[in-house]
Amino acid sequence: MDRQEGCKGCSESVQVSPEKLQRLVEIATRGRETASEEVYRRRIGQCEQCPGLQYGTTCQYCGCLVEVKTRLLESACPYPFAPKWS
Repeated sequence: MDRQEGCKGCSESVQVSPEKLQRLVEIATRGRETASEEVYRRRIGQCEQCPGLQYGTTCQYCGCLVEVKTRLLESACPYPFAPKWS
């Protein structure tokens, strides 16, 4: 049995194109309460500066796509040491 080296995140299959990401945002936010543009921009800015951001799209602490998570009003930052937003 062959063993793959590295984590699954190192494969191309986890890379999300901007088009696919936009479609995922549309699906995830449909019928749900979303954050205001101001709140979204503040949250995404904090995520972009976070050491837990992987591949420019994914939170290492919860596995969520930050573009989706930051848009949902009820979301909270999962950063384990001191959440960056709530």
